[in-house]
Amino acid sequence: MYLAHSFISDGKQQNSQKPLILAVEDNDDNLLLISYALESLGCQFICQSDSSSTFLVAKEYQPDLIMLDILLPSLSGIEVVRYLKNDSLTYKIPVLAVTALATREDRERILQAGFDDYISKPFLIEDLETVVRRLLRGKLEPHSSYKLCQD
Repeated sequence: MYLAHSFISDGKQQNSQKPLILAVEDNDDNLLLISYALESLGCQFICQSDSSSTFLVAKEYQPDLIMLDILLPSLSGIEVVRYLKNDSLTYKIPVLAVTALATREDRERILQAGFDDYISKPFLIEDLETVVRRLLRGKLEPHSSYKLCQD
């Protein structure tokens, strides 16, 4: 299923118990890496390369978490998170900033804009897993996909 530059993982139809994550990233390589990481964590996901429909997709699908790049071509991640946090249907959805903006001032500005957490690119898979698990508040299986890959 495609939604205005979006794709939804096959897991959406197979298992409704898995957490659903909306990932918005305009770089195809980064989006592919995020989708692999989410799949290894056992998540369903919707991936978008364009932020213009993020607000509508979030309202319709009610994801458990939104991973949002900051520097996007149409609407910036800061603009999108403000829409999300000001709407009664989406304000409770945790939003994770995934960005190359890595200074202390950037982090403070991003968190003040309404993001629930922040991770800078490039990131380690285990760091992403830690943040995603924290924001999903127990909705993931307890195993570590990073440890499974090392075995």
